[in-house]
Amino acid sequence: MGLFDKFAARKALLKHSKGETEEAYKEYGELFEAGKMVDAKYLLPYSILLMRRGEYEKAREVLKKAEKSPGGINAEQRATLLTNYAVCCWKLGRRDYALELMEEVHRKNPNGNSYGTLGYLLVENGDFDRALAFNKQALEYDDEDPIALDNMAQTYYWLGGEEGKKEALKWFKKAIKFKPEAIDTNYFLAKYDIEAGDYSAAREKLEICKKGRVSPLNYATRERVDELLASIPE
Repeated sequence: MGLFDKFAARKALLKHSKGETEEAYKEYGELFEAGKMVDAKYLLPYSILLMRRGEYEKAREVLKKAEKSPGGINAEQRATLLTNYAVCCWKLGRRDYALELMEEVHRKNPNGNSYGTLGYLLVENGDFDRALAFNKQALEYDDEDPIALDNMAQTYYWLGGEEGKKEALKWFKKAIKFKPEAIDTNYFLAKYDIEAGDYSAAREKLEICKKGRVSPLNYATRERVDELLASIPE
């Protein structure tokens, strides 16, 4: 990267860090398409913006480029790269490969991020025993991690049958204490509120969801939040 290109990439990264995501997305994209952004320092954040927009094929292309960064990548960047790549593959239908990759990432460097990502993928994969065992491990690692707590809740909610939904509520309530703005946790608690007829509480939680920044691993997409809001009786 030339001096001007580095300056432009830093400018995009600064906008990204300030939450000016539309401008950052546009500037990253222009630099990438022109072949002027090759450093993982900038490619990894760009891949995250692409994933948040659902552009998983493009994000995978950017991640492949980041892996070949001329300056190399450190261990932390590599873990981020492989985690993002696994999520992209998952979203693009390569589930077995994505799970294998995330399991390898986790085996080499177990941390809060790997527990959260792999725990969620295991829930979506539909194996109750496997998801439950892993998410128990995640809570042994950090019993105050709101993502791990939400993953445990969703394990019971989706895979534990009718009794599981009762158990899930306890875990959602634990999760919300540590992250009151959590999108998925508020979404599912709103569903319980609706079932209980507490429509005001449900709307309040869904409005919190609407203000949040949806990630690729959120079940509660903007569309689902709006749909649930519209279903609440007046």
